[in-house]
Amino acid sequence: MLLGMTSEPEQQFGVGAPDAFQRLWTPHRMAYIQGENKPTGTGADDGCPFCSIPAKSDEDGLIIARGERVYAVLNLYPYNGGHCMVVPFRHVADYTELDEAETAELAAFTKRAMRALRAASGAHGFNIGMNQGATAGAGIAAHLHQHIVPRWGGDTNFMPVVGHTKVLPQLLADTRKMLADVWPTV
Repeated sequence: MLLGMTSEPEQQFGVGAPDAFQRLWTPHRMAYIQGENKPTGTGADDGCPFCSIPAKSDEDGLIIARGERVYAVLNLYPYNGGHCMVVPFRHVADYTELDEAETAELAAFTKRAMRALRAASGAHGFNIGMNQGATAGAGIAAHLHQHIVPRWGGDTNFMPVVGHTKVLPQLLADTRKMLADVWPTV
């Protein structure tokens, strides 16, 4: 259905009656809203996606690069095109639980992700951070992950501000390939 259009049956029954609002339907977001693929508990065996992703191929898991202790992966529900995360292989919830080698590699991968995003997409800036605990906004609080969100001048337009919708110009598989291809050079 096209933006702002309603079908005849919807109009007949009052559902979708014209009300001067344009709508861009994003039903794929319902999986995130309903908690699909979220762990059922706090343990590594409780359905943690960050524990299961490394067992997949890089393409299927959207993995950009693997290190000894951490890996870089695209966010399945990105805030911006290229939104990726650096995740330790070890199932830990809190930054203070990382050992020194994990901390160092997480920092090094964050820097490489920034360089890769600049090289591949010309990112102007970044939002970088991690939410520690559910009360701090962590969607998957049981497994630490650091977000790297690329930003461009003017990337906050009317869609997220007015429509609470983010328009992403590229498929995740294409974004993963673009970043994975440039990763070794940065």
